[in-house]
Amino acid sequence: MDYKDLQSFISLASMLHLGRAAEQLHMSPSTLSRRLARMEQEVGAPLISRDRAPLSLTTAGERFRQHAEQTLFAWQTLRHEVNTGVSDLSGRLTLFCSVTASFTVLPDLLSRFRERYPCIDLNILTGDAAESIPRLSSGDADIVVAARPETLDGGLSFRALTSSPLLFIAPRNVAIIPELTQSEPDWQTVPMVLSTSGLARSRVDQWFAAKSIQPHIYAQVSGSEAIVSMVALGVGVGVVPELVLRHSPMSSRVRVLAVQPELESFLIGLCSHAHCLNDPLIQALWKTAFDG
Repeated sequence: MDYKDLQSFISLASMLHLGRAAEQLHMSPSTLSRRLARMEQEVGAPLISRDRAPLSLTTAGERFRQHAEQTLFAWQTLRHEVNTGVSDLSGRLTLFCSVTASFTVLPDLLSRFRERYPCIDLNILTGDAAESIPRLSSGDADIVVAARPETLDGGLSFRALTSSPLLFIAPRNVAIIPELTQSEPDWQTVPMVLSTSGLARSRVDQWFAAKSIQPHIYAQVSGSEAIVSMVALGVGVGVVPELVLRHSPMSSRVRVLAVQPELESFLIGLCSHAHCLNDPLIQALWKTAFDG
C-alpha cells in the first residue's frame, strides 16, 4: 500500500463515515471502500467494523491507524530534512477566514508555510464566512478561505481544500419545537435561525422555494458558530456546515434533522484574484497548499 492509502485510512478513521470521508478525499465511496478492502486484505484482518452506524475501528484498525500516522509523520519529516533550505522571500500577506476555518482548515497549511517562508508576515483576520469573498473584492484581504460560490466571478481563482455537508440542526430536546414531532413538519411554522447572507442562506432559501414554503424566520445572525449556539438554546432550527457543528462546543446539545432533498455540500478552499496568483507572496501560500 502507498502513502495515499494510509492517508485515506486516517481520514476514514477520523470521520467514521464512508460517504463523508470519500467526499473529503475527493473520491467516490466505492473507490474508498475498495481501498479499505485492499488494506484489510494486506493486513490480514478487518480494520473497520461495518455492522452498525456509525462505523467503528476494530482493535486491528486502531493499531493500523497508529501505524499509518507514524509512517506519514516519518515521511513528512524525511521530506523536510532533505529540503535544500528555506526561502528568504519576505513581505506581508493578509488572509481572511472564519473562526472555525482558523483552527480546522488552516493549522497544517500554515505550519508548512511558516517552515518554508519564515520571513513572510501573516496577518490573519477572522469573521463571518459570508464576508470572505466581499473582503477579497474590497481589497481588505489578499487571499481568503471561503466556500465556493454558486457562480464564481471570472476574475477569481478558487481551489478546494476540503468539503462539508450543509445540515439542518435542531435542539436535542424534542419537546422544545413541537412542530418537529410530526412525521412531516409544517415548515411554515417552524422557527428558523438563519445566516443573514452567504452561500448557506442562499441554499436554504432555494430549498424552501423549491417546496413553495414561506419559512418563519425567527432570527438572522452572522456566523454559523452563533447559529449552533442559538439552536442549542432552543431558539429554533438552523442550517450550518457540518465542519462548524463538529467543532462546536455546543454540538452535544443539538441534533441533525433528516431532510429531503439534502442540501448540497460546501466546497471550502482558497480564493484569490486570478491576476494576483503571480504575486510571489500569494503564489507561495497557494503552492504550499496545493503542492503538498
